[in-house]
Amino acid sequence: MAGKFEVFLDSESRFRFRLKAPDGAVMAVSEAFEDKAAVAAGIAAVRECAGTGLVTDLCSATNVVQAAPGVVPAKVQPICDDQRVPANRVHSFVNAKGSYRPATSPHWTGAA
Repeated sequence: MAGKFEVFLDSESRFRFRLKAPDGAVMAVSEAFEDKAAVAAGIAAVRECAGTGLVTDLCSATNVVQAAPGVVPAKVQPICDDQRVPANRVHSFVNAKGSYRPATSPHWTGAA
């Protein structure tokens, strides 16, 4: 099961989204947006960049913890369905009826 995005109003009545893992853990919370169109664009940007984002290690070498001798670090396995799409292909999603809709028109769930 893949993670999901939840759109909500913060304490200042501004729109934000959070990315939740399949187990319900909050993985990320967005900045504040003025309206739902802006938050939808933010979600689209995260979807587009997350799979191809580079990792920059800003930790100094003194912060690195060395494993004990003979201990092999565990491999991290993703817990979501990894469905990669070639970078040159236009992203689209299939709804329950089988018709296509562009990634920039989100399907909102819950009351607004």
